[in-house]
Amino acid sequence: MRCITLAVNDSVKEPTVVLYTDGACLGNPGPGGWGAVVFDEGEKKLLHGGENNTTNNRMEITAVIEALKTLRTGINVKIYSDSTYVINTMTKNWKRKKNQDLWILLDSEAALRNLEWEWVKGHSGDEFNEEADRLAYQEASMVAKEK
Repeated sequence: MRCITLAVNDSVKEPTVVLYTDGACLGNPGPGGWGAVVFDEGEKKLLHGGENNTTNNRMEITAVIEALKTLRTGINVKIYSDSTYVINTMTKNWKRKKNQDLWILLDSEAALRNLEWEWVKGHSGDEFNEEADRLAYQEASMVAKEK
């Protein structure tokens, strides 16, 4: 996992940590990447990573898990994702037919914090969703080149 921390305007501090997450895959399955933009205590952190042989859905879930793992427990977290798979599985109890290993990890991380989930339309101009998408795609591209 790679992490970049940038200072942001801290004149308005929200008690809630905000995450924007996304996953990407070049082929499905194929080389994949995940990205997350984290706003926490006046800082903006960029997280990203990748895997050789994966699926887009796995990268979408992984993005949320990896972002949550960087946070303190017991806090309020608002998660924005363009993945209806992730959002609806977590909020509408969609059946978990695949990726059981990741759902177990996500449930463990989620249980440690108060989460609010919000779907955002992908590729619709949302600045931070687009940034998470770029991080994920760049990682997938790097993984593909390393093969």
